[in-house]
Amino acid sequence: MSGRVKGWCPGALTPMPSGDGLVLRVRPRSGRLTPAQMLGLADLAERFGDGAVTLTSRANLQLRAVAPADLEAVQADLRRLDLIDTDPAQETRRNILVSPIWTQGDPTMALAAELAARLAELPPLPAKFGFAIDTGPAAILTGASADLRIERSSSGLILRAEGMARGEAVPDARAVTRLIALAHWFAAQPGARRMGLLVGGGARPPLAADAAPLTTPPLRPGPAAPGTCVAAPFGRMATDALRAIAVAPARPTPWRSLVIEAASPPRHPQAITDPDDPRLRVAVCVGKPRCSSASVETMRLARDLAPLVPPGAVLHVAGCAKGCAHPRPADLVLTGRDGHFDLLRGGRPGDPPQRRSLDPADIAALLKDPHAPSL
Repeated sequence: MSGRVKGWCPGALTPMPSGDGLVLRVRPRSGRLTPAQMLGLADLAERFGDGAVTLTSRANLQLRAVAPADLEAVQADLRRLDLIDTDPAQETRRNILVSPIWTQGDPTMALAAELAARLAELPPLPAKFGFAIDTGPAAILTGASADLRIERSSSGLILRAEGMARGEAVPDARAVTRLIALAHWFAAQPGARRMGLLVGGGARPPLAADAAPLTTPPLRPGPAAPGTCVAAPFGRMATDALRAIAVAPARPTPWRSLVIEAASPPRHPQAITDPDDPRLRVAVCVGKPRCSSASVETMRLARDLAPLVPPGAVLHVAGCAKGCAHPRPADLVLTGRDGHFDLLRGGRPGDPPQRRSLDPADIAALLKDPHAPSL
């Protein structure tokens, strides 16, 4: 059995203490940031945080290293920027992932706004229960975390439960109403935590599931239909880079990137537009001493190892067994334990390792060894 452990997801009104202060997660409304909001987040990260904004796998943004004494001031500024809710319950419910490739005239923005306005109609749900409004030209969020999805099929919109290959055809005007009804069905199932687990255990949601979503691959840095996809090294966007690209509205993605609604945003060395940049092959958490759960320093090792990771492979450097930076299996996993690293090929942090108690120099030598097993 896996030894993974889980924490809770920090919000802007429910911050999580860590080794360097408080962590606040910001959920942009309808999956979109204005240039003023981007500049405001950069200011907050410099004045009260660690000088960077973290892009998450849920298309949110995080401020970290906020001192408890500064929390009220940060929340006041987030409220001024319209990036915070009125109460923690509302904030937790607004776990809505929005397609970053929506186009003018499609129903994405209208559906996202309707769901946000009707959150009070939802039943009590687990904190990580989320929704995807994936109604751009094709569904692009199928690999991202969500429990209920409104997507596009070849003949119109569908409502699909995570774990099911097909969904039920729904008219635009009824899509959110059917989604809320299905959320109530989920909440009535004893012990239910996530929709995918429920379906995987044999439960069948009350859906006339006969239409498959149209799908398209995840975005990579570079030109994208709405503009330019810009990634951050290891998901951390320095404030000067964020300011540099704040020339047009931005759409956060679950691939720790932003789609800037401009064909050619200003260039910055910490704003990645090259899809072959080796830093994109590494998922890494902040590590020791900034995270109180970690027993190892992670960022330096990630920078050193990135050029050694072959194209197409993923290296996950985790400070502890929680594996916050990468929820899926990776080709190579390095997990911190008691000041050293355990190594696993093809798995997740917390899975039984193949090598134990390695130091960074040992790991680099293994990756450089032409006779070592490949990733």
